[in-house]
This record gives sequence, C-alpha cells and structure tokens, in this order.
Amino acid sequence: MSQKKNKYSDKELLEFKALILSKLKEAQDDYSLLIGSLSHNDDHGTNDTGRTFNMMEDGSETLSREELAQLAARQEKFIKNLQAALIRIENKTYGICRATGNLIAKARLNLVPHATMSIAAKNAQNK
Repeated sequence: MSQKKNKYSDKELLEFKALILSKLKEAQDDYSLLIGSLSHNDDHGTNDTGRTFNMMEDGSETLSREELAQLAARQEKFIKNLQAALIRIENKTYGICRATGNLIAKARLNLVPHATMSIAAKNAQNK
C-alpha cells in the first residue's frame, strides 16, 4: 500500500528554490528597467532636445507611462509572490494547496512557481 505524499522532499524544495530564485532575479531586473523608464533615468538627458510640442504625442506619452506603471505594479506583485513562495519553502509548506491541503502538481509549480492552489481548487474557486 502506498501512502499519498503530503509534502515535497528537501531535495525537491531545493530544486523549486533554484527555479524561484532564477525567476526572482529576472523579475527584479525587469522591474528595475520599468522603474527606470518611468523615472526617465534611461533617457540620457535628451528628454527636452527632441521634437517640438505636439498635443497628440503628449497624450500618447501619457498613455505609455500609464501602461508602464501598470506593468511595474504587476511585476512588483509577482516579485512579492515569489518572495512569499521562498518563505513557504523555508517553512516546508511550499507546494501544498491552501484550499485542499493536497500537493500541487510539480508541472504546475514549474510553470507557476508561486502558485498556492492546485488547478482543480483554482477552477472550483472561479466557478
């Protein structure tokens, strides 16, 4: 009789930790680029040497900045979720569905390493 596994092994947790740290580094780099674009840190001081005033281009720039701000906010949330996943790894609660208490499938965690719910639980929640 085989027992149902209720948590991931230390070795498996280390593998997930490596994956999360990699994604976290990438996400932080992307976030830094977005924040740099928002604050004009990357315009090399040429912001006022370009074209003359044009109302349409001004509106377009505002829209673009709003989109950048939304992307930065999403990236920040993603970073916080990855950091929370690292805490769950340290607590050895990583990969346990918060709705059912069962293990979240490895394939799901490899795709969404900050997941806190199994696909079945997530689908049931969205109904």
